[in-house]
Amino acid sequence: MALLMTNYYYSKNPDIKHDEQTWDFELLGNNFTFVTDNGVFSKRTVDFGSRLLIENFKINEQIKGDILDVGCGYGPIGLSIAKKYPQYHVDMVDVNELALALAQKNAQKNNVINVSIQTSDIYQQVKKNDYAVIISNPPIRAGKKVVHLILEEAYTHLQKNGKIIIVIQKKQGAPSAKKKLEEVFGNCTVIAKEKGYFILESTKES
Repeated sequence: MALLMTNYYYSKNPDIKHDEQTWDFELLGNNFTFVTDNGVFSKRTVDFGSRLLIENFKINEQIKGDILDVGCGYGPIGLSIAKKYPQYHVDMVDVNELALALAQKNAQKNNVINVSIQTSDIYQQVKKNDYAVIISNPPIRAGKKVVHLILEEAYTHLQKNGKIIIVIQKKQGAPSAKKKLEEVFGNCTVIAKEKGYFILESTKES
């Protein structure tokens, strides 16, 4: 039987039977304890794509500004980067309110204080337009249109020389995502490639 749309991790209020789990994971040299539940993406471990994105994240410390994690889920990308770079503030957004509640819980559990976690359907509730970096492991199952909106609309939320960094599998649209980033930003670099996953980076040059 097909899942109802409300069961998907990219819906606002997943209609699920709760089954909270707690487990530990090391990211960027820090040990984290994550609480997850049904109705979120990759509830049993930090997925390989997110890990690859986290491991390849670099920030030019001459650039001042906040970091935005779009589609943050229960928080592994945003929280690990916030803990590694305490001098930066990380905004974390998602449409899934269950995932956001878990991200809040995980921020508190791991003593990560330099974050703001809020509901936003992509960038609809995002007010800032001067981020240093936007990062995303986009919700592929939400469809190509949603993924490409994340890429396109990042441009207006970045400062000059700001970057967007995303992870996407080749078989799930990496070539078309790279093409879209090149169209929007005029550039796109593959900064890592492993097991079919691509880390793509574009810079807002003007």
